[in-house]
Amino acid sequence: MSARHDVVVCGAGVAGLAAACALGRLGHRVLVLEKRPAPQPVAKGEVLQPGSLAVLREWGVADRLERAGALRLSKLVARAADGRPRMVLDYGRLPTEQPWLLAHDYPAILAALADALPPGVEVRRGVVVREPLRTGDRVTGVRCDDGDVPASLVVAADGISSRVRRAVGLTAPRQDYPHRLAAFELDGVAEVEPDFSAYVTENGLRLRYPLPGGRARLYVQVGPDELRGLDATGLRRWTDRVLDGCPALAPLAEAFRAGARDRQVLPVSRSLAAALTAPGLALVGESGHSVHPMAAQGMNSAIADAHQLAAVLRQGGSLAADVVDHALGRYDAARRRDLRHIGRTSHNAARMITSRSWVGRRALTGTGGNDRIRHEVMHTMSGLGVRRLTPLDRLHQLGVLPDPRSGLLPAWVPAAPDPAGSGAANR
Repeated sequence: MSARHDVVVCGAGVAGLAAACALGRLGHRVLVLEKRPAPQPVAKGEVLQPGSLAVLREWGVADRLERAGALRLSKLVARAADGRPRMVLDYGRLPTEQPWLLAHDYPAILAALADALPPGVEVRRGVVVREPLRTGDRVTGVRCDDGDVPASLVVAADGISSRVRRAVGLTAPRQDYPHRLAAFELDGVAEVEPDFSAYVTENGLRLRYPLPGGRARLYVQVGPDELRGLDATGLRRWTDRVLDGCPALAPLAEAFRAGARDRQVLPVSRSLAAALTAPGLALVGESGHSVHPMAAQGMNSAIADAHQLAAVLRQGGSLAADVVDHALGRYDAARRRDLRHIGRTSHNAARMITSRSWVGRRALTGTGGNDRIRHEVMHTMSGLGVRRLTPLDRLHQLGVLPDPRSGLLPAWVPAAPDPAGSGAANR
C-alpha cells in the first residue's frame, strides 16, 4: 500500500466521509481508511441542521437522503413533562432555502455520503491505521498493517479516542457528564409530531423525534448503572416510571415498552482539542471536539469542519507542504473560534434540560420568553453562522436584569413566515 495519495482520511464515519467528499470535489486523490469492515448501526448522528443541509445540498447528499425517505422537522422544542412548550425554536423563521431539520438513520446518512463521493475518492475497509508517518515534525502519511501510505495531508476522523491525534501529541481534554443517554428505537408510531422535542422532567431529559417508516427515536437520561442487570420485571417497572414522570410520552408507551430491551446506553461528554492541526494533519469531527447530543450539533459540526477545511485548501491552490500548513493554520483559527461558542451553547442547552439546578431552569424560561435571544440561539444552533451572546444577554436569560429589547427580532429574521412555503411539513 505504498502508492502516494494527495490526502489520506482516517475513519469512514460522517466526519471522514464528509472530508473525503469535500476534498475529493477539489480534484484531490483521496484515500479513506476504515478499521471496521462495515458501518455500525448507532443511535446518534441522525438529525441534520440547516447549515449542514446547505453543504449537503451542494454535494448532492441532501437530495439522496430525501429520496431515501428522510423527514423534515419543523421545530426544536423544549417542553414540560406534560408536553407544554417552554421554548420553541421555529426553524421556519431562518433565512435559508432549507428552513428545517432533516432526520434519518445514521447508516442511511453514511450511505448517502458514500454514494456522493467523487471519482477520485477510494474507501478501503478493514484497514487499521497504526500511526502517522513523520518527516521531522511534519505528518507525511500513515502506517498500516500492510504498508505505508504517503500523503500530502492526513485527516484524522477516527473518533473521540483518536489514535492519530494522540500519536502527534495533540490533546483533547474530555469532560464527562454525570449521566448517560439510553437510546430506544420505537416502531409503529406514525403519529409523532414532526419536531425535535426535549422534555424537562424531574428525572432529567427525555428526547424524541420521528424517523422514517413510522418509527421514532427516544433518548432517556439515566444514571451510569441505572439499567444494569434489570430483568424483564425490573425493566417494565423502569419504563413505567419513565412514562409516569413524562405524561406527554403516553402515545409512545406501547412502543416504548416493546422496544425497551433493544437499547444502546451512550456515554455523554464534551471536549475541544487544544489545536485542530499539526503540520500535515487536520482533525475533523469527534477526533477534535465533542458536545452533548441534546442540541444536535455533533455531526453537524463535523460536516462544517470538512467544508471549512476544503475552503482553506481551495484558497491555497496547492498541496505543497508550506501552502498546506498555512491553510491548516487558518482552519484551526476559524474552527476553534466557532467550536468554542458552539460547545458553550450546546452545554448551556443541555444544562437547561438535564440539570435540576435553579440556573438551568431560569435560563430555559428566560430564553424561551425572549424573542431576540431565542432567535439568536436558533441561528447558532442551525449552523447558519455563530451569533454570540454578550454577558448582558446572559443576565437577561437568567432574569437577573429585564431586557428592553426582548420583543425585538434580530434584523436577519424574515418579516413574516410563509406557512405555505416554509418547507416545514413532514414528508
